[in-house]
Amino acid sequence: MFAPSLVEVATRRLRDEILSGQLQPGERLIEESIRQRFAISRAPLREALRLLAQQGLVEHLPRRGARVATWSEIDITQLFEVRAVLERHAVVSTFPLTPAPGVDALIEVRRHLQRMRDADAAGDQLGKDDAHRDFHAAIVALAGNRQLDLALEPILLKLQRPMAINLRREAHLVGPEEGLRRHEAILAALETNDAAVILRALTDHGGQRFLAPPAERAGR
Repeated sequence: MFAPSLVEVATRRLRDEILSGQLQPGERLIEESIRQRFAISRAPLREALRLLAQQGLVEHLPRRGARVATWSEIDITQLFEVRAVLERHAVVSTFPLTPAPGVDALIEVRRHLQRMRDADAAGDQLGKDDAHRDFHAAIVALAGNRQLDLALEPILLKLQRPMAINLRREAHLVGPEEGLRRHEAILAALETNDAAVILRALTDHGGQRFLAPPAERAGR
């Protein structure tokens, strides 16, 4: 019916606009306007919107079309809680690791942390956010549990904007290097190959610290 590449391009562009904050939560997605901007027909656009709805980034409203998904503070807190549960399960079921001689089991975690550094140096905020999401996914992927990876993927997509906002506020209030330092601490904990040390590092990670109101942050 339509070229898959058109769907992929439309999905990626809309996803990037949502995750970068160019399209704000609750903002209506007017098909005609998007079709003209992307120079595509209605069918691939609607398929892209359907896929983004499956990922939790778009909501379809009866008789009102589609809009960027909105999340309450409770929703966001619960998503972080689910992420923590999945990460904990991955760590407990994986560590200590016994990789083959000469194999770096943490190579993907290292790679995504380097992507965060490179994107930060280049001023590529969305690139840093994508790498940040992939960093957390790579930790869970160490478990080699495909169902766990599939369960985590939509959680991390929904959390990407809150995670990004936390990093932005942290950079503004504490310094741009602090977010990278926190993730370097997680990598250092992973390198100990000790599940208890890793779990403590993840608990102390502070991934929501700057999402809280100032008074609440002061008590943390």
